[in-house]
Amino acid sequence: MTPLDSAPDRDWFKSSRSSNNASCVEVRFAGGGVGIRDSKDRTGPTLAFDGAGWTSFLTTLKAAPTSPS
Repeated sequence: MTPLDSAPDRDWFKSSRSSNNASCVEVRFAGGGVGIRDSKDRTGPTLAFDGAGWTSFLTTLKAAPTSPS
């Protein structure tokens, strides 16, 4: 079991930039790791990253082209 698995479920949050279009993820920082889950499926799968993995993930997202809305 990782620290993310044992962290309380209450620590998840959505970005303040999230809109009501149902395309949101929730993030949790716990035990030196970061978890990400679909806000519509809170009991579904969770991505888990260590600190270096989280930094790499964010760098990749920022470099990705955006699609038109």
